[in-house]
Amino acid sequence: MKEKKIQGNIRPTIFEEKEVRRTWHDEQWYFSIIDVVSILSQSNRPRKYWDDLKRKLKEEGSQLSEKIGQLKLPSSDGKSYLTDATNLEGIFRIVQSIPSPKAEPFKQWLARVGQERIEEIQNPELAVIRAKEIYDKKGYPKEWVDKRMRGIAVRNTLTDEWKERGVSKGFEYAILTDEIYKATFDKSAKEYMDYKNLDKKAGDNLRDHMEDIELILTMLGEATTTKITTEENSRGLEKLKKDANIGGSVAGRTRKDIEIQTGKKVISKDNFKNQKFLKGSKNK
Repeated sequence: MKEKKIQGNIRPTIFEEKEVRRTWHDEQWYFSIIDVVSILSQSNRPRKYWDDLKRKLKEEGSQLSEKIGQLKLPSSDGKSYLTDATNLEGIFRIVQSIPSPKAEPFKQWLARVGQERIEEIQNPELAVIRAKEIYDKKGYPKEWVDKRMRGIAVRNTLTDEWKERGVSKGFEYAILTDEIYKATFDKSAKEYMDYKNLDKKAGDNLRDHMEDIELILTMLGEATTTKITTEENSRGLEKLKKDANIGGSVAGRTRKDIEIQTGKKVISKDNFKNQKFLKGSKNK
């Protein structure tokens, strides 16, 4: 497997001299489905092939659609466009659905790519180092990156607890996260994204656009939720929702106190897209 130089959070990989674009999203790699389909199907019209396959999988009742997102990836003209992408699990499902003599070597290639994730699980410091490199290349200030890394660790600890206590579906994680956000910031994740003019379909990650205090309050809400859940030995979605509301409320009261003391709202409409808070900007 070959790799090209990282550009932002994009790191193309090469299979048999053909490029497979991938991007770091939601703490894991997402791969361009069109690139994979083009290699395996050897079709002259990979987009139509993928449209037909996607429709077929849906008719068969496949849950693959839940793992597909539209993310911005660079095209041959040098510009970035929204394209279907999915994680390693989703790619394996697609590979299994395409009859191709390249399927087995491609699976082996994916396994080598996936080895990165296994290494990170065994040594989490590797994931932290990689994430720091990505944020640094995007131009985020070091102090912000340190908080973001701590936030990722706090988030992972909480989601591990949720998984151990009966949470198994993506929408359930979203429900619990919303409980924390609403209690902390009086906004659901979607409302928060809209407030900051972010687009989830374009690959925007809300936490990547939070300022320092927003990040700290998010960590406080999630860390408190973890503490309550473990102390209460909570299990099941409904009980975990109550824990999330309580944990978020602790952070929410802190937010209100900060706003009273400073006379300013904690939540900012600013995001990092306009480079306002990035290193080297005139405002820093």
